[in-house]
Amino acid sequence: MLPAQDGASTQGENLLLPPKEPYTESAGSSQRRSRQLSPARKMGMTRKQKSKKVFEDTENPEESKRKHKEKELKPLYKELLYTITHRLGKTHTKEQYSDKDLKDYIKEAFSMTDEEHDTLSEKVQSSLAPAYCLMVNVKQATGILGKDISGFSDPYCRLQIVNETKESHGGASSQKPQKSVVRDSAKEKVYQTAVKIQTLKPIWEETFQLVFGNLSTGIFQMDMFDKDEEVSLVQKLDEIRANIHGFKRMIKEAKKEKGQDDFLGNIVLNLKDLYCTEDTWYNLEPRTVTYPNRGQCHLQLKFIHKERDETLSAGRSPYVNYCGILQQFVQAYISKQQDSNPWKGELCGQGTALLEYYATQNDISPFLQDLAKWVAYSKLYQSLEVDSTVLFKQLTSIEYHWDQQELPYLQKQELGDSLHGFLQYGLCLVSKYRDIFAPTPKTTPRLQTLLRLLVQICKTRAFQNLNPAHFDLQVEVTDAVATGTVEWFNIKKGLHQPMTKDLLETISALSRLIGEVQEDIRLSKDVWNKVFVSAVNLDVFTVVYQKLDSLLADELRTTLSQLENQMDQSLANSLYSVYLTLKSILEEKAYLQKRGKSLHLTGFHEDFRDALPYWLNKAFSTTMERVEKAVQVDSLLPLQTGSVPIKHSSSAVDIAACLHPIVHLWEQLSWPDPEEAFMLMVKLTEDVCKIASTYCQMLKARVKELSVDSDHGSAINMLCVVVNDLEHLHTILTRLPQQLNWEGLRKTTQHVIGETQFNNTLRSQLQHTQSALNREIRSAVDTLGKKLKRDIETHVRNMASRQRLPSRTTEEAVVPLMKYLETELKYMHENLVQENFNSLLMPLWVNSVKILLQISQQEDSNLVYFQRLMYTLQCLEQCFHAEGNGLPLETLHTDEYKTLRTHLTQNSMTCNQLIEKFFERQVWEQKVFTGEKYGAVTLITAYRRSEQKLQVEVLNAVNLIPLDSNGSSDPFVQLSLEPKHVFPEVETRSTKIKDCDLNPLFEESFEFLISLEQCQSPGACLMVTVLDHDTLRSDDFEGEAFLSLKAVPGVGGGDNNPKPAQIRLPLMHPKPNSENILKLLQARKGEREAQAFVKLRRQREKKSQET
Repeated sequence: MLPAQDGASTQGENLLLPPKEPYTESAGSSQRRSRQLSPARKMGMTRKQKSKKVFEDTENPEESKRKHKEKELKPLYKELLYTITHRLGKTHTKEQYSDKDLKDYIKEAFSMTDEEHDTLSEKVQSSLAPAYCLMVNVKQATGILGKDISGFSDPYCRLQIVNETKESHGGASSQKPQKSVVRDSAKEKVYQTAVKIQTLKPIWEETFQLVFGNLSTGIFQMDMFDKDEEVSLVQKLDEIRANIHGFKRMIKEAKKEKGQDDFLGNIVLNLKDLYCTEDTWYNLEPRTVTYPNRGQCHLQLKFIHKERDETLSAGRSPYVNYCGILQQFVQAYISKQQDSNPWKGELCGQGTALLEYYATQNDISPFLQDLAKWVAYSKLYQSLEVDSTVLFKQLTSIEYHWDQQELPYLQKQELGDSLHGFLQYGLCLVSKYRDIFAPTPKTTPRLQTLLRLLVQICKTRAFQNLNPAHFDLQVEVTDAVATGTVEWFNIKKGLHQPMTKDLLETISALSRLIGEVQEDIRLSKDVWNKVFVSAVNLDVFTVVYQKLDSLLADELRTTLSQLENQMDQSLANSLYSVYLTLKSILEEKAYLQKRGKSLHLTGFHEDFRDALPYWLNKAFSTTMERVEKAVQVDSLLPLQTGSVPIKHSSSAVDIAACLHPIVHLWEQLSWPDPEEAFMLMVKLTEDVCKIASTYCQMLKARVKELSVDSDHGSAINMLCVVVNDLEHLHTILTRLPQQLNWEGLRKTTQHVIGETQFNNTLRSQLQHTQSALNREIRSAVDTLGKKLKRDIETHVRNMASRQRLPSRTTEEAVVPLMKYLETELKYMHENLVQENFNSLLMPLWVNSVKILLQISQQEDSNLVYFQRLMYTLQCLEQCFHAEGNGLPLETLHTDEYKTLRTHLTQNSMTCNQLIEKFFERQVWEQKVFTGEKYGAVTLITAYRRSEQKLQVEVLNAVNLIPLDSNGSSDPFVQLSLEPKHVFPEVETRSTKIKDCDLNPLFEESFEFLISLEQCQSPGACLMVTVLDHDTLRSDDFEGEAFLSLKAVPGVGGGDNNPKPAQIRLPLMHPKPNSENILKLLQARKGEREAQAFVKLRRQREKKSQET
């Protein structure tokens, strides 16, 4: 908390002064309270005025203390002694205190000595005694009896205090009950309320002061009667006609004596049993048991003093004395507190009792009591930590009383000045919230409570009525925060002022200041904004940010102007942290709520343009030094072996870490200017590529250095590690565009840098480096693969040598090659990363396929030779694929591999297999053949499994070509089952000859006795040949068609007696010399069946009209 004098209380420093004294200087209080000055200036003026008074008071502390005790405390002390001596009633405290208890308490609270106490007590004893008085406010009654004929009454009350006599033994309540009273017959002084006509719920709101002499024997008595007015006989008769049910009551009233009023009930109270103040509904007691329930009456009772001795406190008003007593009791209570918790408004029992006695005796209203507490507690808040609920409670009470009671003029002025003064004090605290309230969960609620308290003050009708000038709290708080921010910035600027004119020290001071600003902005966003928004709906982050933005921009440009033409590496290094902090501050603008005007820090990067080249050079040189050290200590051994091996060396890991600062530099800079950012990226990419190229050369030099005295195996190991290192570097460069966010840069610069220029400059630069790196990797891989290629070729040639063909089986011949490959490739796989291992495998595979192809073309007809080569190819394929761990199958199956496999497959087949393959080829060509160039033949086929019979019906042939000189033909159809080695016992069948008919109708059926297994054999088909019959020479060839037996109903499954299917087969002519299979069969001179088959097909090719 700030000192008490910062609160600018309008009543002055001393609550004990009369109210008129502190206001003499502000006759036009409403004008003074208007917003002519900012809260800070108002507070400053107030503090300036009071500092002089404090200085004068502190010139002689002892004398000042003595005067204060004589003038202020002793009059109050006498007032309290007088109150104790003449106290009336009981207090509402938990405990009732004796005179001694109360006197001991005030003696301690006022720090009076025994001598002073005795002296002041004698003066009080000699003073005039007051007149004891019971103030009674008769408010209302309800549920009373209806005594009139109409069912209502005309009630009034008679009030008196009677003294209890020895004969009565119980006061007025023991007197003989009376059912009525004769007016003006009372002997004591009696007070009477007004008569309320015809009601059972009378409301009086009348106050009486009943003087009494002795509290112990005094009895308060209130009797309620029904006023009985004398009426004429005619009026009586009218009432009877109006209410026949009141006839009995009329007879009863006729028996009464004239001048008597009906008794409704009474209230009898012993004064000694009453509290200082009572506010209660009392039951009206009956005098007979006829009507026991007679309703209730609401009374307010209070013991007060009349004719109190006013000389004890030098004529001060009771309100001023009450304020002084309250302040003294609060100070005494707080001084005894042992803990540091905020004061919650409590007092000890004696203090509370005395305040109640004094306020009651002097008839101080609850409104004035609450006003006094507000003034005292609000001033106390300015010097001690007071629980805010105490002030909220008093504000609520003042708001409650405002419309119920009119304050005197001086108290109104005091309340208005107190509220406005507290607002000014609160705004002063708000302006200094950084220094007063720590940003902790325990402290920030105190600021929030203060702001809510200021809001509550502005909402009260008292403040709005007493301060007619417009007071916008949100504007005032905004001004206070802005003013406090400027003061805070200037203080921090002074604290971080450089001691010398050295430029490095100047930048260091600026960096520290900006760091303080960054932290303050963070706290404003994360901590203080929640407090201000919830309390006064003020976005304090925006206020603080915009103010600090302006102040910081001015300070930045002022400081950096001193560096003009003096930039060097050390200054640039110091400026880097400044740049990063400013960038972070500017990024916080995203949280601003109001962005009407541009920020002063926008474009701050322009002030750092001279330092940018130095930052880039620092990053490059630092990275290059780290790479050099990493290679120098690299022993070119794998980092880790075992189940999870790391196959590259330490320098490959280090270079990734070394390049990270360059990437981090780009991310940190986030250079706003698009064109300059592109040039910056070009420079960074160029530096990375230069570092990568240098690293590659360093590795080559390092492997040469370490290989001088090492054996061949160690040299191979190191070469493998180098290849892995280069591959790791290649992977790093591949990720570089993503790490540097080239795509984001391209989008940012697309309006100034074209797509072509972007790619030609950046991507081509990186691709050039990657290509050079790939060449180095391939060169190293080729070095590793040279010996493997030579050894594989030697093994393949030895295996396929004609001299060894009969000596070993195919499997035995391939074993040496497979063992060699298993050993060598396992070693390479263990020492190379997967990418490089694949790079090694691919050239080896291509070379192996090429060797096999060359060897396969050296032999034409040896079946065992080609079978061995085919088996070798299959083994190599399995070896290089390695069950999915090597090269993928789609990579292995190159065009050259497919050619070789086809060549070896065909040359590895027997003659029968080749013939089967031939007919499979013919069936496939039949399926894809379109058109009926040579005509077509229609068949109906079915296979009966139960009888093992193939049924074929030749229906017709159409569109045959004319082969005779007369322009027609004499066609017939031959049916043969092929291949012959599958159907050796089945003869060829023929239809009848149809003379001179190009569209012959045959309708002839044939049956072939063959097994299902024969039908499902490879290449099994029905060959349909259409011939033109010639008598003198051989028959001419019309065309041929092929039907796979697997396509015949009943062969592929289903019923034993399937439904026959009709099929139309276009006739085909073979193309001469188009079948490679026939060439292979023709080359096998020793196979008679093969030679016969080839001869037959060649003859048909000669008759073919295809070219």
